[in-house]
Amino acid sequence: MKINHLLKKIVLTTSLLLSGVAIASDWTPSGPITLKIGFGPGGATDVIGRVIASAIETNNGWDVIVENKPGGGGVAMLSGLARDKADGTKIGLGVTMATLMNIATRGDSLPFNLDSFDYIGTVVTSPLAVIARADAPFNTFAEFIEQSKANGGYLVGFDGGPQKLIINAINADTGADIVTVSHKSGSEQIQSLLGGQIQAGFGAGAHIEYLKSGDLKMLAVATNVRQPYSPETSSLIEQGFNYSLNPYFYLTAPKGLPENVKAALSAALEEALKSEAVIELIENTMKTEAQNLGPAGTEAELKNSLAMMTKLVADSK
Repeated sequence: MKINHLLKKIVLTTSLLLSGVAIASDWTPSGPITLKIGFGPGGATDVIGRVIASAIETNNGWDVIVENKPGGGGVAMLSGLARDKADGTKIGLGVTMATLMNIATRGDSLPFNLDSFDYIGTVVTSPLAVIARADAPFNTFAEFIEQSKANGGYLVGFDGGPQKLIINAINADTGADIVTVSHKSGSEQIQSLLGGQIQAGFGAGAHIEYLKSGDLKMLAVATNVRQPYSPETSSLIEQGFNYSLNPYFYLTAPKGLPENVKAALSAALEEALKSEAVIELIENTMKTEAQNLGPAGTEAELKNSLAMMTKLVADSK
């Protein structure tokens, strides 16, 4: 009986997998697919989007046109995408943290919310960390907080609104009197750290080569899990600060995609992430590996992270 039951489960599972393949393969776009990127040309989002578009063209034989739609941290792109027809020919590439901060801080004024879209998958999550000079007199973020309180407040760099919110929330929780200093990029923060203008900052990949050279060290991982390039470094949450940022690059589409279209686009993304060009880009620029949560996982990640972002906004006031 047990063997028969097992065989039935195998047959059922195989049937479901085969049906998924059939669903994923029975759609092709009627014309070019437009991939709208929520940021300007030349940045990480743009470069990742263009390499993925090229991989999809090579793998599937589809025409993929890339359009940059910068503005408001992805708001301009998502506003237009929410109005597009849900036929699979219009998709968008955004970054979760930028999307969520906009919804959490001014959702009432936006022409979209998380339920305005269907989700295709994720590409990678940024290896966000809190960093300092290697010779700094603190080795963890908890130690940094204590010394900031004892020395009248330290300076921390940031290049994104969510990073500033985390510091503001921790200030409110601890009375650390940290002063946030705006920067244009993680690379600019690194130069400020090396020059002694700030005591800590945020790194999203560019910092890793400086860890290897011995110029910088990590005080904490800012994501909710430890990073493979520095598994010994604990997260902010592990150090007692109940905040995290998980900046995924993700693909989305207008709400109402037919299931076979969503499956085909999701399969195309998954195959693109296995291409040599995409693997090499992610390894070189993000110092990590691709991570695709799939349609359901991507939607769940956004909704769970929105709850965290909403709390972060409230706690930072």
